[in-house]
Amino acid sequence: MFNPINLEIFNNLFSTICEEMGVVLCKSSFSTNIKERKDFSCALFDSRGEMVAQAEHLPVHLASMSMSVKEAITALEMSDGDAVILNDPFQGGTHLPDITLVTPFFYKGRKKPVFYVANRAHHSDVGGMVPGSMCNATEIYQEGIRIPPVKIVMGNVINSEIMNIITSNVRTPEEREWDIIAQISANRVGKQRLRELCEKYGKNEAVKYSSELQDYSARIMKSVIKGIPDGEYSFSDYLDDDGVAEKPVRIKVCIKIKGNSVSVDFSGSSRQVGGSVNAVYAVTVSCVFYVFRCLVDGDIPSNSGCMRSISITAPEGSVVNARVPSAVSGGNVETSQRIVDVVFGALSKAICGNIPAASSGTMNNIAIGGYDALKGNHFTYYETIAGGMGARPDSDGINAIHTHMTNTLNTPVEAIEHNYPFRIRQYKIRPASGGMGRYKGGHGIIRDYEFFQAATVSILSDRRIHAPYGLMGGKNGQVGQNILISKNRKRKLPSKTTINVDKGDIISIHTPGGGGFGRKKNLKVS
Repeated sequence: MFNPINLEIFNNLFSTICEEMGVVLCKSSFSTNIKERKDFSCALFDSRGEMVAQAEHLPVHLASMSMSVKEAITALEMSDGDAVILNDPFQGGTHLPDITLVTPFFYKGRKKPVFYVANRAHHSDVGGMVPGSMCNATEIYQEGIRIPPVKIVMGNVINSEIMNIITSNVRTPEEREWDIIAQISANRVGKQRLRELCEKYGKNEAVKYSSELQDYSARIMKSVIKGIPDGEYSFSDYLDDDGVAEKPVRIKVCIKIKGNSVSVDFSGSSRQVGGSVNAVYAVTVSCVFYVFRCLVDGDIPSNSGCMRSISITAPEGSVVNARVPSAVSGGNVETSQRIVDVVFGALSKAICGNIPAASSGTMNNIAIGGYDALKGNHFTYYETIAGGMGARPDSDGINAIHTHMTNTLNTPVEAIEHNYPFRIRQYKIRPASGGMGRYKGGHGIIRDYEFFQAATVSILSDRRIHAPYGLMGGKNGQVGQNILISKNRKRKLPSKTTINVDKGDIISIHTPGGGGFGRKKNLKVS
């Protein structure tokens, strides 16, 4: 039997380790994307690679990271002082810019690891056909360097040969190297805290409560699922296009609830497409994990136990479970948002009083790169732009906020203007973009980039044609727009594009608003 007080103590101990890892990674990184936007995640895993605890970082990283840890365990025999690096989306990763570091924790000379610590960070360039590595490629080989599980650290010494291979294939090698070193350092802190924990409480107690926490979360999730009426609930929604063919990409789900178990079936979704919006299985799992975790009324440990009662069917070769050599950079950031939308949409037919209207449904990715003539070096910049949150059953949505599978910050204007040859000309809430209803959807954002010199700009966005849906009679949110202003002439850009801009050009991103909830009550005229 376990002690519930000790369970809560270990829950906080484990999660605090992950949070401290995140602080170290943030403080020691070089890139604005990691340091300012906090585009990273940290988590702790048991000896099987099952997630025990996570920090409050990015949903799209966290549930999928367990697959990377398991791939590392399967591929390599790790010793104390080793660390494994990988980013291959077809070996547990999400897309190539997300680089994962996995480090085993051994205790007192034991031959097998007791735990693993891991972190995942989005690097602003990993090579490929355009600066920023976030473009509408047609195969993964165009998206950047693909790293299978390999040892970046051996016996506490960085493997310079592997590091050189990575940095020789990117546009900003120094930044990449030091961001990877920051990731290594974060895991070392995680190992040290685990050692202190085991010395204080005992290794057996730590292992025991890592298992008990997963069991506890599994029981809570079962009770949540049991509260949903039995039945089958289906929903479909669309990505505007894949960036190659001008036709919508369908995401369909059928959720079957039976007692305290659920099956989530994506059969009927589009086959994998020519553009980069293909999602790998790890991304789809993360989306389902996130949605069902949101249904829990209260705070429970987010770990692998949450998924024990949930089965997922994602047909191989579909846009939600793509095969090699599909391009996948947009699948992690755009298709993930639509997967969330359809799973929430299906659940709204069963428990509408618990489900919000659709949020902006896109991460509005922008990558900028080129040669900075003033500083005499190449630069790459990446960020996602927030939008409107969908209205909730009992309150309005929130304006200008990252939602669902992203949880990053904006890059401060001061950081941009200090580091890059462009500036933010305008940054404001986009008026009247949220859907109307009894409760209104949150408004999106207008963010304008003015360039001081020529550069290459890639945009991966969506919800420019298919609007975020309202629920229970609420109106849809407004679709987004991408606009190029060049020599006082405006030109509408596609949702997914790469263009070259000149000095004085402005790229204006107008992000979607959230959907409304409920019919607006008529006001009585006295």
